[in-house]
Amino acid sequence: MYLWFKLLHIFFIIAWFAGLFYLPRIYVNLAQVEPGNRGEYQRLLGMAERLFKFMTPLAVGAVVFGFAIPFVTGWWGQGWVHTKVTLGVILLGYHFYCYRLLLDFQESRNRYSHKWYRVFNEIPVLIMIIALYLVVFKPF
Repeated sequence: MYLWFKLLHIFFIIAWFAGLFYLPRIYVNLAQVEPGNRGEYQRLLGMAERLFKFMTPLAVGAVVFGFAIPFVTGWWGQGWVHTKVTLGVILLGYHFYCYRLLLDFQESRNRYSHKWYRVFNEIPVLIMIIALYLVVFKPF
C-alpha cells in the first residue's frame, strides 16, 4: 500500500508544482499588460483562471496521499515528517494566496509589480528543495 500511496503522492506533487510554478508566471505577464490592452489582459486572466481550477484538485490529491503515507509507514513520530507536513501547510497557504491574487486580477485591483511576482514565484522552489532534503536524508 505504501508504494501506491508514494506513487500517487509523487504524481500529484509533480502536477501541482507545475501549476504553482506557472501561475505566478502568468501573474508576471498580467502585471505587465499595458492598461489599454483589455484583450491581452482577458486572455492571460482566462489562462490563470483555468490553470487554478486545474491545479486545485491536484493539490487535494497531493495532500491526501501525503498525509496517508505516514499513517501506513508509522512515520508520524519522526520530526522530519512534522516539518514536511508544515511545509505542505505553507504550500497550501501559498496556493490559496495565489487564489486571492487571482481575485484581485479579476477585479483589476493588482497591487504588485511584475518584479514582485518574479520573486513570489520562487517560494515554491525553496519549499520543494527543503521538502526533498527532508525526504531523502530524514535528518531528524
